[in-house]
Amino acid sequence: MGSMKKLLKYLTVGYVLRPRGVKGEVKVEPLTDSIEQFNEWNVLYIKDGDQYYPLKVNTKRYTGNSVYIRFEGYNDMNKAETLRGQYLWIPRDQLGDLPENTFFIADILGCKVKTQEGLNLGRIERVIQTGSNDVYLVKGSTGEILIPGLKKVVLGIDVLEKEIIVAAEELEGLLPDED
Repeated sequence: MGSMKKLLKYLTVGYVLRPRGVKGEVKVEPLTDSIEQFNEWNVLYIKDGDQYYPLKVNTKRYTGNSVYIRFEGYNDMNKAETLRGQYLWIPRDQLGDLPENTFFIADILGCKVKTQEGLNLGRIERVIQTGSNDVYLVKGSTGEILIPGLKKVVLGIDVLEKEIIVAAEELEGLLPDED
């Protein structure tokens, strides 16, 4: 029998930008709809290979669009430095259900992007949240493309198949030259 595809058990909710200060605090870019969601989480996870390791949250505070977090056992800048560039994850079951046609960023990352004609544009490397709409950074053989996450552009998202179909005619001028 074919393998049943499953959605990720963990979802990424933040990205550690850098340590701040000498007491082990790190600056985190939230990858959630609302920064207040961090109030609900006292344990976040980091990923190493296929394993997820829990980090207990000691303190958190908010400044602008960033969350500053101190984790148990990370008491100085050197230890905090080891978290730089890490994604922070939570188990999927800690998040409620999403409205229809809404997707978790973690489910979109790594998806293949194709035009409705079947032209492969690459994979989604990053989702940039602009406020008005998300922008997908797609890396492919022809380089990087920025694709706006708008209904008229994104025709279909299949997170189980890890595939996104986009309307080529809406990407006029965004795609690499097709000659």
